Amino acid sequence: MSNKEAGEMRKKEKESVPRARFPEFRQAGSWKVVPLAKLANRRTAKNTGGKHVRVLTNSAEYGILDQRDYFERDIANQGNLEGYYVVEEGDYVYNPRISTIAPVGPISKNTIGTGVMSPLYTVFRFANANDEFYAHYFKSSHWHSYLRQASSTGARHDRMSITNDDFMGMPIPVATAKEQHKIAKCLSSLDELIAASVQELGALKTNKKGLLQKLFVREGEALPRLRFPGFRNAKGWREATLSTQIELISGLHLAPGEYGDAGDVPYFTGPSDYANDPALVSKWTSRGANSGCAGDILITVKGSGVGELLYLVLDEVAIGRQLMAVRPRDAHAGFVFYFLETQRARLIALASGNLIPGLSRGDILGLKMFIPERKEQKAIAECLSSVDDLIIAKARKVASLKVHRRALLQQLFPVVDEVRA
Repeated sequence: MSNKEAGEMRKKEKESVPRARFPEFRQAGSWKVVPLAKLANRRTAKNTGGKHVRVLTNSAEYGILDQRDYFERDIANQGNLEGYYVVEEGDYVYNPRISTIAPVGPISKNTIGTGVMSPLYTVFRFANANDEFYAHYFKSSHWHSYLRQASSTGARHDRMSITNDDFMGMPIPVATAKEQHKIAKCLSSLDELIAASVQELGALKTNKKGLLQKLFVREGEALPRLRFPGFRNAKGWREATLSTQIELISGLHLAPGEYGDAGDVPYFTGPSDYANDPALVSKWTSRGANSGCAGDILITVKGSGVGELLYLVLDEVAIGRQLMAVRPRDAHAGFVFYFLETQRARLIALASGNLIPGLSRGDILGLKMFIPERKEQKAIAECLSSVDDLIIAKARKVASLKVHRRALLQQLFPVVDEVRA
């Protein structure tokens, strides 16, 4: 054997071994790589007679879902479903539509029951029913390179074009049944932990929404439905307009030459810039025309993010005209911040009457509010702030778990993109 041939063999061996393996499999040797066609068969049964009317879709983010649940309406023509493929529970579906989340389109396993899908999708089923290993494999990016090589974007730039033979020729890694089971069990357990954490995060957000509704006065009432024990016998809340409690600073855009990626003062032009960590700031300036300061509440007043808020912690931030800074005077800053949260739907409604969604100074300054004594304002703000802290901590945990999962997906499967079986 020549040195070149030996090198090619070593390269192939390396590419068919994952970067991370459980201890009991580290000496088990390389994985086989075989075409998908040797492991699975295409499913091409048509919905003859229109027997099935449940239309499914394969979302890049959420996997296979009922189309009505995903789009909140039927996208497919219910009277023309006979040409659709029947997709049963356990089938896998490839959606050729590309996106940022799925750059070559997603492959997902159907876990929600029988339905039909557009013939633009590719449907297949593994011969071995113990296929959870592959459900996880297709969440990695190790198969993306092959699809890019074997396909083209075709007439539509947002959709991959690949022949059935090329798709079923995709090289797939095959470990022993025991190693596959171990990997699938590990990743499934992590998925369950992520799902539970997401559910807990949702419950915290729901709890906060309920507190906002109860701790602030609703329209047509003079007192909130919930008051803390120390304030139940305190004075009633007084009605005021927001203009009597705050100053409102309008933003002013800087010219392109007046800001860059370095400077003394952060420059925010929209809600996508919102950050209280200097390390996350992308635009800086050496001067602030109209600025917000620590304790101000930034509010988006133009564009799709109308009503989005940021309680500012940074000492100074220059703001563009898409933003305004609410500066509390007599009222507690945290109380004003959470009051504005309760007004988000109203602000969006006020802004929606314009060609480009937008709020005027009068829209904000004219908001009616009920105000308790300052000590009660502070107690309400601190309560809601503590809930926000829990939400932030849980959101960080979810994000961390997802990062860990992505890393495991890349490490527990071998890179076989260039290995043709």
